[in-house]
Amino acid sequence: MDYGAVSLIPTALVLLLAIWSHRTLESVICGAILAFLIMDGWQFADRLAVVTTQVLADESTAWVLLVCGLYGSFIALLVKGGGAYAFGEWLAPKLQGKRSSLLATWVLGLAIFLDDYLNSLTVGATMKSVTDRFKTSREMLAYVVDSTAAPMCLLIPISSWGVYFAGLLEKNGVAESGQGIALFVESIPYMFYPLLAIVVVPLVIVGAIPLMGAMRTAEARAEELGDLGVVEDPLLAVEASETATMSVFFLPIGALLFFTIMPSVDLLRGVILGIIVTLLQYSVLRVMPMTTLLDTCVDGVKSMLPVLAMLLALFVFVEANQAIGLTDYVIAGIEPYLSAALLPALMFIVISLVACTTGSNWGVIAIAMPVAFPLAEAFDVPMPLMIGALLSASCLGSHACFYSDSTILSAQGAGCKTHDHAITQLPYALIGAAGAATLFIVAGLLAS
Repeated sequence: MDYGAVSLIPTALVLLLAIWSHRTLESVICGAILAFLIMDGWQFADRLAVVTTQVLADESTAWVLLVCGLYGSFIALLVKGGGAYAFGEWLAPKLQGKRSSLLATWVLGLAIFLDDYLNSLTVGATMKSVTDRFKTSREMLAYVVDSTAAPMCLLIPISSWGVYFAGLLEKNGVAESGQGIALFVESIPYMFYPLLAIVVVPLVIVGAIPLMGAMRTAEARAEELGDLGVVEDPLLAVEASETATMSVFFLPIGALLFFTIMPSVDLLRGVILGIIVTLLQYSVLRVMPMTTLLDTCVDGVKSMLPVLAMLLALFVFVEANQAIGLTDYVIAGIEPYLSAALLPALMFIVISLVACTTGSNWGVIAIAMPVAFPLAEAFDVPMPLMIGALLSASCLGSHACFYSDSTILSAQGAGCKTHDHAITQLPYALIGAAGAATLFIVAGLLAS
């Protein structure tokens, strides 16, 4: 059934509720219920139950929930074992103040490019003990982490994003079997939003781009009142440790990264083996009794329950939007206004809006590709340019959405409210978006 403009209503409700109530989880749940109510009337609960069960049974969903839950255990071990504190003690004397600590966070984010989940949770948890010393708001830390994580994953083809999208390129027939990565690499120069997002971060840090809106308020609160905006489970709060050495930080992190990379990128394998190595090391060094170590692992998973609930609600909401046909309706609506010169820019803007409002970064792009690629061929738009526009839209959607997985995990890693992170990051995401849209217009004109 074609629901037309009615398909926009659930997403509009989520946005309005999130802005009004500052409660992201409840807003997304209400949007999903409304979508099923529109489709099934008062029998909506039946489909809601079925879809929720299907989402939980989906292999990709199970993988995400397991990875995020186990990262909670890993970070809890790192914090309670004193590793995060030891790293802060080692790094702080080498830094001159707030700007250098945030630039160090940015550089660390550039280095951990394998996956945005790995980046958001690890960098945030690692650097908050450092940035706290310089009265940096957790909102600023979350912005630096978030606006580095996904962009780097797009610009480095061996990341989880690169592997996923290369597969989609082959599946859609624009790249031959085994050549998806090669076409992905050709598209990197046209990924204007990720490139700009990474450049904007240091410009904000050094003050070349001024603090704006809620970010200015958050930083003033941190500097004048000492209120950093910390909202996190006490287990994940970094505490002073007199006995911790650098080995209790670098060996766990090194093991996590090594097993994530070798022999191929797999976050779930990496975090499982990273936890095992950490437990063995902490047992040998007698950092904590084994019973305390195991309790810490369990408590770490518990600390991630709000994140896991939010991710589950988001995945159900994404399924609801796909069933009601939101993406198809929006794409069909812009087709009469397309031209060769404007196609890349319009696709970037429209798909960004859909990704932002639905919270689906990878899913929306998968739906848009079968429509966008034939349009690119029909208007004789270079395929790398079109791919750059779509993947830029995916990245912007992850940044600008109040309830995307990237926003949720960056806030969790930095230890602040999801809504506070989203609202403080938005102006800088829009700066990157405006610059990218302009570049796509220029590129479209040059290509036409």
